[in-house]
Amino acid sequence: MTGNNQFLPLCRKDMEERGWDEVDFVYVIGDAYVDHPSFGHAIISRVLESHGYRIGIISQPDWKDKNSITIYGKPRLGFLVTGGNMDSMVNHYSVSKKRRQTDAFTPGGIMGKRPDYATVVYCNLIRQVYKNVPVLIGGIEASLRRLGHYDYWSNKVKRSILLDSQADLLMYGMGERSVVEIADALNSGIPVEDITFIDGTVYKTRELDSVYDALTLPSFDEIKTQKEAYAKSFYIQYCNTDPFSGKRLVEKYSDTLYVVQNPAAKPLSQTEMDDVYALPYQRNYHPSYEDAGGVPAIREVKFSLVSNRGCFGGCSFCALTFHQGRIIQTRSHESIIEEAKLLTQDKEFKGYIHDVGGPTANFRHTSCEKQLTKGACPNKQCLFPQPCKNLKVDHKDYLSLLRKLRDIPGVKKVFVRSGIRFDYVMADKDETFLRELCQYHVSGQLKVAPEHVADAVLKRMGKPENSVYRSFVERYQKINEKLGLKQYLVPYLMSSHPGSTLEEAVTLAEYLRDLGYMPEQVQDFYPTPSTISTCMYYTGLDPRTMEKVYVPVNPHEKAMQRALIQYRNPANYELVLEALKKTGRMDLVGFDKHCLIRPREAAKRIQEKRSKQKQEEKKSVPAKKKAIRNVHKKKTK
Repeated sequence: MTGNNQFLPLCRKDMEERGWDEVDFVYVIGDAYVDHPSFGHAIISRVLESHGYRIGIISQPDWKDKNSITIYGKPRLGFLVTGGNMDSMVNHYSVSKKRRQTDAFTPGGIMGKRPDYATVVYCNLIRQVYKNVPVLIGGIEASLRRLGHYDYWSNKVKRSILLDSQADLLMYGMGERSVVEIADALNSGIPVEDITFIDGTVYKTRELDSVYDALTLPSFDEIKTQKEAYAKSFYIQYCNTDPFSGKRLVEKYSDTLYVVQNPAAKPLSQTEMDDVYALPYQRNYHPSYEDAGGVPAIREVKFSLVSNRGCFGGCSFCALTFHQGRIIQTRSHESIIEEAKLLTQDKEFKGYIHDVGGPTANFRHTSCEKQLTKGACPNKQCLFPQPCKNLKVDHKDYLSLLRKLRDIPGVKKVFVRSGIRFDYVMADKDETFLRELCQYHVSGQLKVAPEHVADAVLKRMGKPENSVYRSFVERYQKINEKLGLKQYLVPYLMSSHPGSTLEEAVTLAEYLRDLGYMPEQVQDFYPTPSTISTCMYYTGLDPRTMEKVYVPVNPHEKAMQRALIQYRNPANYELVLEALKKTGRMDLVGFDKHCLIRPREAAKRIQEKRSKQKQEEKKSVPAKKKAIRNVHKKKTK
């Protein structure tokens, strides 16, 4: 194992300075190299290093030049490839498929340093040079595209990324267990094509004689042409994501080509989690990026603490079930406190820990005792539609952790920003957690995610009924009143989710009117690979029930739904008016307090008045500055 005070090699010179003549693995990544445990490539490379393997990193290679992946020469064991911390297509494009302007995972935030479908492109680049070297893919892009999947950006059902990338083996999920097992197998001389036995992996095969205890999915030809077959296939996959109860899955591509998904890797124990986070991360981006202004993504996580993994919340639009799974894995208090003490020694630390959490901050243990041995229920949710009778609701451990962090010398404030599950809070009869959250861990605003208010939409989202959120709002307000604090809730809301008609969008606008709140940003539903919501978007069917679901796909209708959430914005007037006409809700056009917008002529006059006021304000600014200068001159005289 190498020393604790250096980054891993980023070029051949770095490798030679370590006295190495070769590396065991070349790790090709779509992001800038950031050696921080919030970045997947940092964890995987450090885990391999801790097991004695030599890793050379190639960050954001020039995908138009095959020589860009040859800087270390041929690796002894193989290539590791990841598109980055985000799916490269989500990284590149907004939900309207417009190119984003910046990339937070690239030095200086510059866009365009990685290709679309980065994992596929990098692997094909490697294959141009190294025909027979094992290529292993992982990360979120590979994990969520491991079997046949709907691709929103091309509007097609695509093959497993394992086939399109020409890789030998795919690791899905978090990957620490599987990558070490694969490395050990390769190191012992097992050919990569014979490594078919490791949990958390997907492989391709030409025959099924050695595949046992497997469920056969509808073939790729079926899911490509039949939406009902796609929905059935997806739900079988969804019900087999658990490491304890999940079955091996087989997807047929031809009579001589199959893709086989092994069951998920077992969750890490607390000791194993602690070991992962105790590795010698430099906790920053590589110093070579300093001249470019650093890597923007580090700002959100540098002074944050990961306390858990996994989520049993089960939101339909979230891919966590397919990636991290539903079983909560936690770090010990000692591990987290030790990391917090490291933060206080950083010269940039100002006394504020920005977050303590994970996918859901207030999940610090499995949802029930059964999950520890039998896994999560394949066809039941822990919180939806109501909390399961076996759900263990207890915030004591999380409270204890937050209290210990508050007491660390040098820590002024500990924030909770990664989001809390408000229905889980409401299921807790003890209000101590919410009271201390308000008192110590909120900075004026608490962000929560009701996502919508119409129960018909919430049902498709896998979220609790709106009455639960309303009860939470009431409890939150009462506690803040008792504490003498003026703190607000900032609700995350989503437009155009499957199941949302214009009528439900109007209902949401009315709720915001009553709340007196207009969000600055609105998230349109984004169909990303391997979510229930994306399956509904593509097929028009809820895969859990096979019921037909209304799906807003017309761009103009989606624009109307989004405009209704920001109905106060004058730029949205025509869209809002059109939506109200279409839904027969012209009662919301007028001068009463319940109305959303004014009649057209009145709205026009108001807009003209506002424009005139703005112009006068602009003109008055130079005059005010001149008057101030004159007063100053008189005083100096």
